Amino acid sequence: MTISIIVGTRPEIIKMSPIIRECEKLNFDYFILHTGQHYSYNMDRIFFEQLGLPKPKFNLDVGSGSHAEQTGKILIGLEKILLKNKVDVVLVEGDTNTVLAGALAAVKLHIKVGHVEAGLRSHDPTMPEEINRVLTDHCSDILFAPTEKSKQNLLKENIQEDKIFVTGNTIVDAVHQSQKLTNKRKNILKELGIKPRKYFLVTIHRQENSDYKNRFEGILEGLKQLYRQYNIPVVYPIHPRARKKIQEFNLYSNGIQLIDPLDFLGFLQLEQNARVVLTDSGGVQEETCILGTPCVTLRDNTERPETLEVGSNLLAGTSPEKIIKCVSIMWNKDKIWSNPFGDGTSGNKIINILRKHL
Repeated sequence: MTISIIVGTRPEIIKMSPIIRECEKLNFDYFILHTGQHYSYNMDRIFFEQLGLPKPKFNLDVGSGSHAEQTGKILIGLEKILLKNKVDVVLVEGDTNTVLAGALAAVKLHIKVGHVEAGLRSHDPTMPEEINRVLTDHCSDILFAPTEKSKQNLLKENIQEDKIFVTGNTIVDAVHQSQKLTNKRKNILKELGIKPRKYFLVTIHRQENSDYKNRFEGILEGLKQLYRQYNIPVVYPIHPRARKKIQEFNLYSNGIQLIDPLDFLGFLQLEQNARVVLTDSGGVQEETCILGTPCVTLRDNTERPETLEVGSNLLAGTSPEKIIKCVSIMWNKDKIWSNPFGDGTSGNKIINILRKHL
């Protein structure tokens, strides 16, 4: 069995890393294909190096563009590679344009598709990610649902039960494995001059927030008020595109410590030691839940409702008043919730399911 593991963004590299390690351990016939959806491979090289992963065999370097342009470029590039290389199954993870294009390219060539992290739903059709994940689920042959709730989402959409396997989420494996590696990295807190539990950590990158001035402005105002009220640093590793939007919209970030994007191990250190994390990232909602750090999500909905149910996360939207209120609730939150995303053996389970069913 030959497996093609397709990744295009940094979260995909991180979440596929446990599966790649299993393939290496079992000496499987597989290769990694990097589409370069957000960055070039050279910019992502540190993620492969830090996580001890082999280099991708193929790099498409498609770069940024409209959804149609990006998806089209990936489809064209993938088809050529899949035609030249005998592949039995393609694995994709998550909800990006890379995921949808990877699944479409494979299914049209009659190659089996496995969707890692299947069944997540925000029930918000205006989100590009929601469209990607729904379409990918419906053209996949094997669906690796992280939780029972995500399995139920798939069953409600009439996807055959014998295609669905609840495996937990590979992010648990990745976080546990990466925590062992953080000792090899310099202490990011010391580099930034901040102390454990004495700062807020922020990530804002989603199009629904950064591309709309009123939403982005509301979030930044909420962060500035947090700085004034709690008098601790508000640390924001900012994507170049979001920084550009701040300038374009003529917004002010007084009191917010803008820093360059971080590698995964450095960001993991910041997550683990923050007082509260404020984010619009789905992956960060999961990671904070696993690490025991209170989270406030700067969105109106989430495809990770499990985090709300266990109490690790609150939805704040983008109004400053709601952000302040949610942070006040999470400020003294006890870290007593249970992790709903599995026991850290998801990569092993996924590979064993592939061996049995393919």
